[in-house]
Amino acid sequence: MRRTILGAVVAVAATLVSTTPAQAAAPALRFHSTQYDSPGKDTRSNTSLNAEWIALVNTSSKAVNLSGWSIVDKSKTYTFGNVTIAANGGKVYLHTGKGTNTARHLYWGSGNYVWNNTGDTATLRTKAGKTHDTCKWGNKSGRTRVAC
Repeated sequence: MRRTILGAVVAVAATLVSTTPAQAAAPALRFHSTQYDSPGKDTRSNTSLNAEWIALVNTSSKAVNLSGWSIVDKSKTYTFGNVTIAANGGKVYLHTGKGTNTARHLYWGSGNYVWNNTGDTATLRTKAGKTHDTCKWGNKSGRTRVAC
């Protein structure tokens, strides 16, 4: 009799666990942080533009090819070429200005700042154009960088 009751309890518990919706986990490929206000005066020099950046991190166990993915601001879009972000915490930084792309540092090529100092939203879109992740920040005195 005890085995029958114990078996029934285990069966009910298993049913309850399997029908409970799972919590939405953060995507393995996501925004990591942004320096949305380059330090010092906004001179629009290439050095100042490149001190404004946004970073992605890949926490999965497999590298991800970003070809065709994009980072979108309200009025500007950056589309990745054949770029692979390493697994297990690999990061890629997208700088606003001009420069020579490397495996970890990419350059938007913009002559103007992309991210608003008073607050903004960055959207990471898949190759198919679907929103994969967002990073949103507001204005806080003395702050130029945020974790996403």
